[in-house]
Amino acid sequence: MKLISWNVNGLRACCDKGFREAFQTLDADFFCLQETKMQEGQLDLSFEGYTSYWNYAEKKGYSGTAIFTHLKPLNVTYGLGIDVHDHEGRVITLEMDNFYLVTVYTPNSQDGLKRLDYRMTWEDDFRNYLLELDKKKPVLVCGDLNVAHKEIDLKNPKTNRMNAGFTDQEREKFQILLDAGFIDTFRYFYPEQTGIYSWWSYRFKAREKNAGWRIDYFLASRRLADKLESAKIHTEIFGSDHCPVEVTLNV
Repeated sequence: MKLISWNVNGLRACCDKGFREAFQTLDADFFCLQETKMQEGQLDLSFEGYTSYWNYAEKKGYSGTAIFTHLKPLNVTYGLGIDVHDHEGRVITLEMDNFYLVTVYTPNSQDGLKRLDYRMTWEDDFRNYLLELDKKKPVLVCGDLNVAHKEIDLKNPKTNRMNAGFTDQEREKFQILLDAGFIDTFRYFYPEQTGIYSWWSYRFKAREKNAGWRIDYFLASRRLADKLESAKIHTEIFGSDHCPVEVTLNV
């Protein structure tokens, strides 16, 4: 079973930059999107054999998530069920026979860390949400988690320390989530791999210089470890300031 996650940074724009072709090439069972930045009815996008589920932000042109799936879920839910978090279209959960699939676009702490306090609340509530699911079935979590976990996960850790996405607080929350029973699937296969990133600023020719960050993930409940087959980061695919990330597993 192959799963793809991609922050498309505006799906309508990404469709003008090869999204449909990338979708067909990657040929996944589940294709999860973040930062779709659109409302219902703004784009006619469908693929034969796939059903799509969408969570739109109330604010136009902002946030938003989607999942295209070959396989029919038992149930679909949107958000965390917590009002303060559920107006920005950030979470979709599919309940499958043997696992839950959650796609998430984690709030950015923003310039000056003006949203860091909110981010900390989000982190605790999102972790609790995942742990409640995990009591019932194993969980796969994918998306833009807006944090580079360790210095190995970004090109310039020293100059970025305490910038949004690489604060001590965000990194600690990520570690707490892993310690609660989740695997960073890319690091499971490539614990020492350097120079592989999933996001590059549009400024300063960052992608050309590979001055990036690894902030897009597939996390898996620890008891899925023996089911994991591979993990990839598709740095060859353009169309967004992020690239797709992949995991394959046998469930």
